[in-house]
Amino acid sequence: MSSRRLQPWIEAAILAALALILDLLPSIRLGPWISISFAMVPVFLVAFRWGVKAGLLSGFLWGLLQVITGDFYYLQMIQFIVEYFIAFACVGLAGLFVRQIQNSFQNGQKGKGMVYIVIAIFVGSFARYIWHYIAGIVFWGSYAPKGMSPAYYSLTVNGPAWLGSFLLCAVVILILVSVSPKLLQVKR
Repeated sequence: MSSRRLQPWIEAAILAALALILDLLPSIRLGPWISISFAMVPVFLVAFRWGVKAGLLSGFLWGLLQVITGDFYYLQMIQFIVEYFIAFACVGLAGLFVRQIQNSFQNGQKGKGMVYIVIAIFVGSFARYIWHYIAGIVFWGSYAPKGMSPAYYSLTVNGPAWLGSFLLCAVVILILVSVSPKLLQVKR
């Protein structure tokens, strides 16, 4: 396999490791269970450079690295798979907008490209957190305070984490791309 064909997979792996490192840094805490982080940024960058496949791989590897390093907690196997492999991989769905982002920047439409970036970050982060929300209902719902529905409990835990992480990632990536739009360029 040529180095050109390997480049997306190598970047996916390296940036998954960077996502893990960022995830290990202190994050913004809103209570004992709500954590806001910009650890998804490297996976988004892979997705914006190479598309969905590389983005999904990078997210999946990030989840795998969480498990390998012992930075996880699970109740049962299905919940474990959903929250550490499926949810993390879904961040890579931001790559659905790779063409629009790449074309906008190549055509000098930086503002339009930035809008697509925010939309893509929304999609990728929402895709991840919808899995956490579902897991919150199905697997963690019994931890809801007495009288609170599991759905509302999961929303109060996962909703602020998703919204905060989405906004933080959007701000960080918009700053990075404003300073260095070459982060999005790929020599093919």
